[in-house]
Amino acid sequence: MHRDRVLVTAPALAAALAGGRPPVVLDVRWALGVTDGREQHRAGHVPGAVYVDLESELAAPPSAAAGRHPLPEPADLEAAARRWGVRADRPVVVYDAVGGTSAARAWWLLRWAGHDDVRILDGGLAAWVATGHALDEGDVRPEPGDVVVTPGGMPVLDADGAAELATSGVLLDARAGERYRGEVEPVDPRAGHVPGAVSAPTTGNLAADGTFLTDDALRERFAVLGVGGTTAEAEATDDRPTVGVYCGSGVTAAHEIAALATLGVDAALYAGSWSQWSNDPMRPAAT
Repeated sequence: MHRDRVLVTAPALAAALAGGRPPVVLDVRWALGVTDGREQHRAGHVPGAVYVDLESELAAPPSAAAGRHPLPEPADLEAAARRWGVRADRPVVVYDAVGGTSAARAWWLLRWAGHDDVRILDGGLAAWVATGHALDEGDVRPEPGDVVVTPGGMPVLDADGAAELATSGVLLDARAGERYRGEVEPVDPRAGHVPGAVSAPTTGNLAADGTFLTDDALRERFAVLGVGGTTAEAEATDDRPTVGVYCGSGVTAAHEIAALATLGVDAALYAGSWSQWSNDPMRPAAT
């Protein structure tokens, strides 16, 4: 199943950690404007989990030209992933406390970097605790890893590619609906969305408990949004449109790409997202 390659349940993770080839676990707790992820990690984390700082380790420095969370340089990502203990021959599991919406950035980057065995803990830390598993406290300093970063494992769009896809295929905007509509813009220079993009808030991928919706519910959601290739019949004929996703800065869009991947749909990330697009006065903004 496609889902099993993207997500792992808390009981399955616990079993894997107790096995002979335990995964590397990464704690990617982050929220826009919140800087206490490392303190949260120290206070309680999945045993053995290494804290990953999204701002400094999962992104290059921000700029108007590249956006708020540009993709990191491959050499920088490789050095960081080795610090986390990521190895070429070991699976990786990533989690957060917000339904995977920040952890998906690490999932996407490691898949982009060429590591093909990376999964998101479905339901995040809450699911781990709810199923009766203990937390450890303090810092975690793993043995250095040996992963080699080879970019290209996941498709990427630039601004021109996003603009083209908005008319030739399906470009999903994973931000909240009010930001898509241009009613508010709390972070970026201009309000609105890429002309032709379809509103598809990331939160719509999740059930009330923070786990991903079932395959059937996700298929229905994306079919309504114009994404084909989410049914067995479409998969058999490979008759699917090209799909891209963007958000504010390329973080929560990765969650939408993960949700699509659970259905076997390969979607491209517009990494610069609205933070890049809205900084370019030559780019139109629809409302």
